[in-house]
Amino acid sequence: MIRNIFSVSALTLVSRLFGFVRDLMFAAVLGAGALADAFFVAFRIPNQFRAIFGEGAFNAAFVPAFARATAERGQNVALVFADHVFALLLFAQLVLLAAAMVFMPAVVMLLAPGFSDDPVRFPAAVELTRITFPYLAFISLTVLVGGVLNAVGRFAAYAAAQILLSVSIIAALLLAGRFESPGHAAAWGVVVAGLLQFLVVTGDALKANVMVELRRPRVTSDVKLFWRNFVPATVGSAGSQIAVLADTIIASYLVVGAVSWLYYADRLNQLPIGVIAVAVGTVLLSEMSRRIAAGDEAGARHAQLRAIELTLVFSLPAVAAFVLVPDVIMKALFMRGAFTEEDALKSAAALAAYGLGLTALVLVRPFTISFHSRGDTRTPVIAVGVSVVINVALKVALMRPLGHVALALGTSAGVWVNVMMLAWFARRQGLIGLDDRAKRVLPRLFLSFGILCATLVLVGLGIRTAAPRLDAKLMLVALMGAGGLAYGAALVILFGKDFIADLKRLRRGVAG
Repeated sequence: MIRNIFSVSALTLVSRLFGFVRDLMFAAVLGAGALADAFFVAFRIPNQFRAIFGEGAFNAAFVPAFARATAERGQNVALVFADHVFALLLFAQLVLLAAAMVFMPAVVMLLAPGFSDDPVRFPAAVELTRITFPYLAFISLTVLVGGVLNAVGRFAAYAAAQILLSVSIIAALLLAGRFESPGHAAAWGVVVAGLLQFLVVTGDALKANVMVELRRPRVTSDVKLFWRNFVPATVGSAGSQIAVLADTIIASYLVVGAVSWLYYADRLNQLPIGVIAVAVGTVLLSEMSRRIAAGDEAGARHAQLRAIELTLVFSLPAVAAFVLVPDVIMKALFMRGAFTEEDALKSAAALAAYGLGLTALVLVRPFTISFHSRGDTRTPVIAVGVSVVINVALKVALMRPLGHVALALGTSAGVWVNVMMLAWFARRQGLIGLDDRAKRVLPRLFLSFGILCATLVLVGLGIRTAAPRLDAKLMLVALMGAGGLAYGAALVILFGKDFIADLKRLRRGVAG
């Protein structure tokens, strides 16, 4: 499991690095103006549908069902089940695509109502979303084939395919002069990326002899079970996306640039989520589903606790940086071209607010998997429902005094409610509990986090006092160096021999 997590994390990190280059180009070429707002809405809409019907709900229902079918009746039967689901998914995507193309103005008006009276942003958003929306069909099929690959223990191709989205958009932006606008170039880059991603996972599935086939769908017992789990999982994913949709809707009523400020802050917030939490979640769902299908409950719980520890070790430094020095980060990374210092500071305020909920965001996946790996997609819906109500209520209540920052704060508060309810449900059902190792590791880990925070505050104050005009890039490098040394030293000192032994085991796992 450790080897697979690091494999997926490494590929996801490469994807995020290309994504960072892509976002730098967005900042320099699009900035945070009307066209940028329109494109980010066009980019977000198909991705939100994908998050609802694709990765979130689909994997939660499909991977455990595929693992169970494989364990009980063999891989060939499981692949036939995948064929039936593939046919149903393809038909649903074609219907959705046709409807969206016809009713796109209504879709944009629904999801970004503040654009409706804007003579620039509304028509641009409609046109660009019509270009980007076919990406949803490609990526949904990619998710299905990727789910089959993950279920049979092949994670690299699907993780590597994510790189192509950023690469395709970067290539399109480099050719922006051949398009009507940079927004149009980026939109076409999104569509091409979807096709390339599907081809990559298809190639690996053919190589592994697990590629799905287009056959006449049948409503078998496996398909019925899939739909029984898929529907509540979709409700849960839709609930999570309501908060994201609320961001788009509310931000469309705010000043020009609000959508873009939130986008750049969220992109940084998504870095640890993508590199650590998503990688851990992808592997952990397959690992726990396989172990539970084989009757190994103890092994499943052990894997979950170790995954949670690993998630926290690598995500807590990002929490400290986002909350304590967001202005330095945004200035150093994005302040160039059309992206001004004011834009950097506005984005930094949102980044700090997102950072308050980052720990909860990275823990949601492993806690949710407590239920999904056991075929329970209903319980997480309750937690999501309560968290969404709190999330949206806070955004609406705080939008006037706090503007775009209210949206990030609402997201953080909602996700904390979500993860606390999941932990409570799991504990009550006896699905999770701290073992001796976790009781020893977690307090020391949070103490190391405290040392890191103190280091960033003290070093930051020292630099601002001694060299108030120091370039933000140099200041960020200094803070990263000091914080990294402090955090690493704290881990070694507090964990001692246990930490060294863990590193050696991890190294052997990765090498093996």
